Amino acid sequence: MDSNKLIFEQVAEMVENQILDGLLLAGDQSPSTTEFANVYSINPATARKGLNILVDEGILYKKRGMGMFVTDKAIDIIKEKRRQEYLDNILPDLIKNIKLLGISKDDLINEIEDIYRKEDIND
Repeated sequence: MDSNKLIFEQVAEMVENQILDGLLLAGDQSPSTTEFANVYSINPATARKGLNILVDEGILYKKRGMGMFVTDKAIDIIKEKRRQEYLDNILPDLIKNIKLLGISKDDLINEIEDIYRKEDIND
């Protein structure tokens, strides 16, 4: 667990990561609040709060008496949410630091293109 984030946020992020990594597929049951509580020694209510966030966002859905399951749109929802968080929160700070270091826009674009080419070769 990461002490910089609230525990329920970490629970939600763990499930999102399992979905993005292909460990949880559409229709699969997510880990239960009891599983989170036992594995991470956290309060089940805290785990439930994290999972309920994902239900509210449309990433998981509840089956009464059976648990929570991954929706068909989960990957798209997670990617869009993280994309927006990146554009709103991370990219502006990154650009600010790049400018402080004197890296030109053209140099940055060239570096990005090189990285993309290397990633394409490795894929």
